[in-house]
Parts: sequence; structure tokens; C-alpha cells
Amino acid sequence: MRDHSKEASKFVADRQRARWHSKALWFVREKRDKAVKELPEWERLRDSAQAIKEHTIEHLSYYLQEFERNAKSNGINIFWAKDANEHNKIVESILFQYGIKKVVKSKSMLTEECGLNSYLESRGYKVIDTDLGERIVQLAKEPPSHIVLPAIHLKKEDVSDIFHRTLNSERDINDPEYLTKVARENLRKEFLLAQAAITGVNFAMAKEGGVVVCTNEGNADLGTALPKLHIASMGIDKVIPSSRELGIFTRVLARSATGQEITTYTSHFLRPKPDGRLIVIIVDNGRSRLLKEQRELLRCIRCGACMNTCPVFRRSGGHSYQSVVPGPIGSAIESVKDSVSGASLSFACTLCGSCDNICPSQIPLHQILKDRRKYTIQAPQYHGKKKALQMLFRVLSDKKKYQSAMRIYRKVILRLPRFLIYNRFNKWGIGREMPTPAPKSFEEILKSRRGR
Repeated sequence: MRDHSKEASKFVADRQRARWHSKALWFVREKRDKAVKELPEWERLRDSAQAIKEHTIEHLSYYLQEFERNAKSNGINIFWAKDANEHNKIVESILFQYGIKKVVKSKSMLTEECGLNSYLESRGYKVIDTDLGERIVQLAKEPPSHIVLPAIHLKKEDVSDIFHRTLNSERDINDPEYLTKVARENLRKEFLLAQAAITGVNFAMAKEGGVVVCTNEGNADLGTALPKLHIASMGIDKVIPSSRELGIFTRVLARSATGQEITTYTSHFLRPKPDGRLIVIIVDNGRSRLLKEQRELLRCIRCGACMNTCPVFRRSGGHSYQSVVPGPIGSAIESVKDSVSGASLSFACTLCGSCDNICPSQIPLHQILKDRRKYTIQAPQYHGKKKALQMLFRVLSDKKKYQSAMRIYRKVILRLPRFLIYNRFNKWGIGREMPTPAPKSFEEILKSRRGR
């Protein structure tokens, strides 16, 4: 059972780190703003991205079948997985078939979602994450805290300690250039020894039957360069009609994610290398339910922009969401997938609407989270809150009850000892103070003046 507020309180207990975390993410948000202002056609690009996604989702079955057909004609092997367990078993069976025990993996939120690393490692396989941020959290034995910036919750001092403990680097050297060199030297050996590569998929082009992987470090290219086997895991939501539409998404993705004009590497995999094998696993894992209940969420291109701007995410950290995809988009997805377990996430939102304003595919996230509350409020842990809201509704919808309640509040409740108001039973009062009202209400003042 997730409890966002409880986990968030652990993160904000270290106030200095929480402030630094918020500042770091806001810096990325400002880079995004600067990048999009350089494009007069930015809003038209967002409109196009939304329209393409809506069209593809409306005809998802058609485009997935077209992708499968054209990918097979290119010599790509296609597998389908209904959930995480089936995906992991397919990967293991492929590795077993080719006698492979060691793989390198580039960033893939889908494989994180499926728990692929722990699944393979528990069966004797060695999996090396090659994205620098992913490698850091892997060595720290932590999950990513952000879908684009996996180690954003860690400072350079933390990374230095992790590398000293796991890679035998020099103690207490916090220079980023030195730490990057240590990681590069370690990973280069892993690239050379790898027997297979696993990547995610940013976009799958139905007409061409190929997949596109976007990285800034070139690790996907290095990982797939030497091994003969390349396994690409993609969600059913990653398909787009063709390479013609790809240009729209490559322009909005990097700008939204990191404020770049384009990712440093946009790698196209259209067919296996000579004497090699390219296998694409198309995964559902709950996406069909999103298609049925909240299809707008399938427009997400995983840029992470909503996390960088969200005042709650910036101040509470990604781990507080206890979800592979955190922040506004993760809250919306998880509250749809499981309205009981993900109940607290729909309330981890101020409804400020900032996420809506910058989402490149214009997902109405704050409205979705607002609407999800009427479902998640049914969760057992919110039984008391539901009753309190019902009582509040009865008071606010009746003028006489409201006036009586305000008189009791001013003349009785405010005179009670503080410990009777602010205690463990008043969760709302944690970090908040009840406002002190005027001695008389506006209506009372108005009546007294009319009486004169």
C-alpha cells in the first residue's frame, strides 16, 4: 500500500537536500522554457503531437499489426507479452537459447516497470545498466527517482561514496569529471565483454517496421555495436504511424526533457546486423486498461517535463511515489491501474495545472488526477476522509449549518487548548495552522450596521 505523504515526509526531513533537489529540477524546467521559446511554432508542434497520438491510439490495433508485419519483413523477430512476468520469461528464454549470461542494458523504464534486472539476476544472469544515472542507482541498489534523470536525488558527494565503495575509486573526490571517467572506464570493460544488449524503445515506426532509441550518452549504440543479439522492449503505446511523424516527436522530446534541441543520439534500428538477431518484445502490462479507462495517458512520451515543473515532486522526491514512473503522470497511471494501492497518489497534487501547460502531448494531467479522486476516495484508508468530506458538504451546502459551525469555531474551538486541536488525529494540522477568523462574520457586521 503506497503512502505518498509518509514517504515524502522522510525526504523533506533533510531540508537542505529537499531544497537542492527542487532547485536542480527547476533549473531543468528553465532550460526547457528557454528552448521552446526559440521555436515560434512550438504550440503547433504540441498540437501535432497530440493529434498524432490520438489518431494512433484510436487505431492502435491496426498500427501494431502493421509494425509487426513490416518488422518481420525486415528480419526482426517479434514477441508479444501481456504482462511483466511474461515479458521477463521471454527475455530469459531468449538468453537461455543463445547461451548468454551477461547483458548490457540502456535506459528502459519498461524493463524497470517489469522488474527485469532483479528477475534475471535471481536466475544467475549479470545485467549491467549503461546509462550513467541508471548505473549509479544500480550500484547504490536503489530504484531510479526520475524517468530521465534517474539519480537526480543524489549529490556528487553521494556518487563519490558509491563509486569508492563499489568501483574502488579514490575516496572523497567529488569532481564530476573524475567520477565520469571512473564510470566510463568501468563501463567500457562491460561493453567489451557483453554477450547481448537490451534497450528500450522511444518510438516504433509502423510503416518502416523499425524502432528508434534516443540517448545522450551513446550507450545504446555502444551496447548494440559488438554483441550479435539485441533485445528491444517496447510498450504498445510507443508505436507511431511512420518516420514522417517521428520528426514532430524528436523536436518536442528533447526540448521538454532537458532543454536540448535534440537528443545527442537518435538511433534507428531497422533490421538485424549481419549474422545478428534483433528481437522486439511488444508489451501490454496494463496499457490496455489505460486504453479503456483513461486513454489520454497513452499519449505520454516519457519526457519527464511534468516532474520537473511539479511543486510536489520537486519537494518530495521521486521515491516518495513508490512507482517506477513517479510525478503527475505516474500518479495518474497508478491511480487508474489500482485505485486502492495508488489512492494516495491522486492526492499528491496541488491541481496547479503546471504539468498540463508544459506537457508536449497536452495530457490534461491535473484534471485526470482531480477526477480520479472520486474513485480513490473509496479506498479503505480514506474511509475517515470520505466521511469528513460528506459532513463538510452537508455543512457548506446549508446556510444555517454553515453559520452555526462558524460561530462554534470562533467562540468554542479556538479557545480550546492547542493539544486538543493539533494532535495525531488531526492529520490536516500537520504542518498547517487553522486560520484565525475575524471576531465577527461579514453577515453579523452587516446586520449590526443595518440595525443602526
